[in-house]
Amino acid sequence: MSLDPATLAALAEFPRRLEAHYAAIPAGYANWAPPSWAGVPSEPFTPIEQLCHVRDVEIDGYQRRFRRVLEEERPFLPGISETLPAERCYAEADAAEVLARFRAARAGTVALLAALDARQLARTAEFEDYGPVTLRALVHYLCSHDQQHLAGLQWLRGKIEAHAR
Repeated sequence: MSLDPATLAALAEFPRRLEAHYAAIPAGYANWAPPSWAGVPSEPFTPIEQLCHVRDVEIDGYQRRFRRVLEEERPFLPGISETLPAERCYAEADAAEVLARFRAARAGTVALLAALDARQLARTAEFEDYGPVTLRALVHYLCSHDQQHLAGLQWLRGKIEAHAR
């Protein structure tokens, strides 16, 4: 059984949703951080850092993971380095460029995943902090990660609203 249409649609639609949620962040708050990150539903990243993180997780995380699961026998899949925000200067990123690169990467991810068959989706790996996974499970973790960052941007909007008053 290939991936269900709802999952593929959610993956394909996410770049538009991410862009819309980011566009709703008030001007001047791209690099804003709250005094406390308690309760944040995503990683504790500013709005621009949220975008950069999603881009990097797509390209350096899930795309690499998917390829490795397809090409290697039960590979170990490491997490993404927590040092990327500083190494890649997330705070100085141009949102339009980040979003464009992410949209292109996600289109590639969706095309790859849409072409997989049941045998490929059942291939296994060991995912750091998750344990044994199938490629299909990785797809669902990617969808979950997407939703965490939409929630993170909404959470930041709430904090910004409270701060601006």
